[in-house]
Amino acid sequence: MSFKKKFRMKALVVMSAAMVSLLGACSSSSSSGGGDDEKITLSYAFFAPDNTFPAVQMKKWGEELEKRTDGKVEVDMFFGGTLLEADNMFDGVSNGTADIGLTSTTYEPGRFPLLEISDLPNGYPNSEVASQVVADLIEEYPPEALKDFKVITAFATEPAYIQSTKSISNLDELSGTQLRISGALTPVMEVLGAAPVGMAQSEVPEALQTAVVDGNVSSREVLKDLKLAEYVKFVTDYPLTINTFVAVMNKDKWESLPEDVKKVIDELNGEMTVFTGKYLDEHTAESMKWSADEQGLKVVPLTDEESKIWDEKIKPVQEAAVKKAEKQGLPGAEYRDRINELVEQYSK
Repeated sequence: MSFKKKFRMKALVVMSAAMVSLLGACSSSSSSGGGDDEKITLSYAFFAPDNTFPAVQMKKWGEELEKRTDGKVEVDMFFGGTLLEADNMFDGVSNGTADIGLTSTTYEPGRFPLLEISDLPNGYPNSEVASQVVADLIEEYPPEALKDFKVITAFATEPAYIQSTKSISNLDELSGTQLRISGALTPVMEVLGAAPVGMAQSEVPEALQTAVVDGNVSSREVLKDLKLAEYVKFVTDYPLTINTFVAVMNKDKWESLPEDVKKVIDELNGEMTVFTGKYLDEHTAESMKWSADEQGLKVVPLTDEESKIWDEKIKPVQEAAVKKAEKQGLPGAEYRDRINELVEQYSK
């Protein structure tokens, strides 16, 4: 072979290698998203296990996003605090540890003064209504704490109920009872005369077994999901506070997404609010039936007179939350009135 032929072949090999290297670089950059035809992978973090109702929402959202983008987007789910915990969710999404994070605003006291008003008892009949109300409120009164994020969706639990080892049908029976609570429940349970105990939901089964607490105050799906009905045998039929959940995306990540992907994510926002509320209400009904049939759970009603007494006890807590927001320059009274309008609207 002549020198010229050898030189040309060597040059072709070098050019081919360079082309492969360039294509490889383009391919590897596609995983983070950007171009219209690139594969996009999003990381989504949550602090609770994958069998909880917010995690069901996450999985449904990921499936729908992948399907509606014809596989262009895939979502890596990180449940149970494996990537971010509740206390660092917003910071972790902000600094890019996760592209998306789901958490409860109730776990961030003082950070969401208006949502603290809507988390209190406001006549929510179920999760579907509560979810649509809080989603509208977040859109109409955007929280300052969320201004640097893209809100992906929002929803809420059903109201919390007292789930106890003894029957509680009045304030005398409630007085001094050690009950596990979280978030907005602290001032509510204090004015009702209970002895609230702050504790993670995951710790409740052991706390009930060892009589550290006499009950749990939360939405009722946990009676089956965490098998709490094996320990608590009574649910007091009086709706208390809700927990608001919000899923947020890193703003830079959002801006990097193609317009067609953004469109699908925006479409899913309201859809997931309704889906999650309906799912939780159906799941709660199943939980209550299982608890009654398999564990002998009983629902304890309050008389109309007793319910009015509880209502009057809680009113000062609601007023204090409104005044607190007003002192911070926020429209607390207007917000409270809007809650009432939306609850009526979505309850029809």
